[in-house]
Amino acid sequence: MMLSHFSAMILFSFFASIVFGITQRSETQKMIRFAAFCFVLFVGGTIAAGWVMWLVKH
Repeated sequence: MMLSHFSAMILFSFFASIVFGITQRSETQKMIRFAAFCFVLFVGGTIAAGWVMWLVKH
């Protein structure tokens, strides 16, 4: 199976967010909200870091 950088980042963000949600919160509703929050931060942070690296290169 071949993954692009973007799909690998999404896959990692998804599973890491699930783990963070389960381990950091005790109620189901809070687990889901925290996992979604972590997912958005992972994806947003990675995209922002990619743009910063592109700007540094140019």
